Amino acid sequence: MANFCLMLQYDGTRYNGWQRQGNTSNTIQEKLERILESLYGEPIDLNGSGRTDAGVHALGQIANFRIPRILSRYSCREILEYFNKYLPADIRVLGVEKADDRFHARLSATGKLYEYRIDCGEISNVFQRRYLTRIDEPLNIEKMRQAAAFLTGTHDFKSFCDNRRMKKSTVRTIYSIVLEEEDGILSIRYHGDGFLYHMARILTGTLIDVGTGDLPAGRIPAILEGRDRSLAGFTAPPQGLFLVEVYYPEQNLTS
Repeated sequence: MANFCLMLQYDGTRYNGWQRQGNTSNTIQEKLERILESLYGEPIDLNGSGRTDAGVHALGQIANFRIPRILSRYSCREILEYFNKYLPADIRVLGVEKADDRFHARLSATGKLYEYRIDCGEISNVFQRRYLTRIDEPLNIEKMRQAAAFLTGTHDFKSFCDNRRMKKSTVRTIYSIVLEEEDGILSIRYHGDGFLYHMARILTGTLIDVGTGDLPAGRIPAILEGRDRSLAGFTAPPQGLFLVEVYYPEQNLTS
C-alpha cells in the first residue's frame, strides 16, 4: 500500500465538523473523501488527526490515506492540485507527502496545539466575529494565568470532558497554557499530548469564568480532583477555536 499525508486548513463555520456522519454529507472528511474517490475511481478512507467540532477551524490539520500501489499513479504535486481544484474555497490542502507505511494521522500523533481567540476589546471586532468569541465583561488575565498554572501538567481531566460515558482513560498531559492579549484580542494556546471531547473549549470556559470573577483560580485543583463535569466552567463556543499544529515523531511522517 502507498501511504500519503495531507496538511490541511479550513474554515469550519459552515460545516458539521470533521468526522463523516450518516445523517449529513456536510463534513470536512466527506468533502475530501469524495474528491479522492473521483481521483482514484473507488472509495478511499481518510484518517484525520482528530475530530474538530462543528464550527471549529484548523490551521494545521493532518490526515492520511492509503491506496494500493497499483493505483499510485499520481505525484504528490498532482494530488495537491486536484484537491484544490475541486475543494470549496473554505478548505485547502497545503501539502501532500509520501508517508512511512506505519504512519497514521491520529495514532502516530504525539501532541497537539490548539488556540482559542477571545474578543475582549472595548468595541467588538466586526470583521473577525466568525473567528472570535466575544466576551463583554472585563477579564482579569492575571487570574486566568494563575488558574492555567493549576491545569498544566499531567492530570485526570474527566471534569473537562463532555463525553459522560467515556470509558477510556481521561488522564492527559498539558505541557503549557499561554495567554497573550493584544489590541483587544486574547489568545489562549494549549499544548498537550491529547485532548478529550470538548476539552479545549471547557478549559477555555473555565478560564473565562475565572477571568470574570465567577470562579476563584484556587478552585481548579478541587475541580480536577472532583472528576465531575458539573464542577468545571461552560463549554466555550466553537468559532474561537483553532487546531494550530499536530506533532509527530519525525521518523514516522515521511518515507
